[in-house]
Amino acid sequence: MSTLVSIIVPCYNQAHFLKESLQSVLEQTYTAWECIIVNDGSPDDTESQAMRWCEKDDRFKYVYKENGGLSSARNAGIQNCEGTFILPLDADDMLHMSFLEKLVPVLENGVNIGVVSCNSIFFEDSISNVVNKREPKGESYHALLFENIMMASSLYRKESWAQVGGYDESMKHGLEDWEFWIAITKGGMAISFVDEYLFYYRKSKTSMLTETVKNHLEETSKYVYKKHQEIYIDKFGTTMDYLFYLIKKHRTSEDNLKTSLEYKIGEVITKPFRLVKGLFRF
Repeated sequence: MSTLVSIIVPCYNQAHFLKESLQSVLEQTYTAWECIIVNDGSPDDTESQAMRWCEKDDRFKYVYKENGGLSSARNAGIQNCEGTFILPLDADDMLHMSFLEKLVPVLENGVNIGVVSCNSIFFEDSISNVVNKREPKGESYHALLFENIMMASSLYRKESWAQVGGYDESMKHGLEDWEFWIAITKGGMAISFVDEYLFYYRKSKTSMLTETVKNHLEETSKYVYKKHQEIYIDKFGTTMDYLFYLIKKHRTSEDNLKTSLEYKIGEVITKPFRLVKGLFRF
């Protein structure tokens, strides 16, 4: 019997994109799925659009909730789903027809794999108008420390969602998926990638992501660093205040940070701290 996948589609003011997004779900060659369309208190015609799909195929289901943001909507959908595996899908994005067929077996056969993703195509207006491509690499949370290398639409286990307490609903300005991936993988679960372009990300001029990058990137990133500070302190052997300084000045990559003069000086300054910490590690 095939593993049931619950595809969670939050929608707020994006009913006009639902047709393309949900059609890409319907065309999946892997058929053991249900799709939960979550109306996050949207003022547009999300409900009527969603109900048409529910009438078309009973694998589509509809949930309404008061507006609470993306994390809240995803959590609500997952609370109402029956699948073993979870796939979040934003209402304006699309899946290649082989997405589930290629990703589900990776998770089924990899007991130590926490999240599986794939290569992505960024497009404007239609998938024929490609503006960028992304081929992420990485095997553990270390690859996630300074950059969210995975798309929000990556496949994971429902039990992982429950173990970490779901998506952080206090994160109203985006990057909630980045924090969620760190929470799942920092305990030792691995990351895996299918080296195929199976996900289509709609790149719009205004979105939650562009708004976050423009106005909230530093504060939101700092929240993630602080929430998971133990993995940063463990890797870099320094205090969070000093690490915040280094990240702010050398945020582009971990390599840039570790080769900076400030980091090398910091290693000398914090060496006693790291030695003492090592003595009391059990």
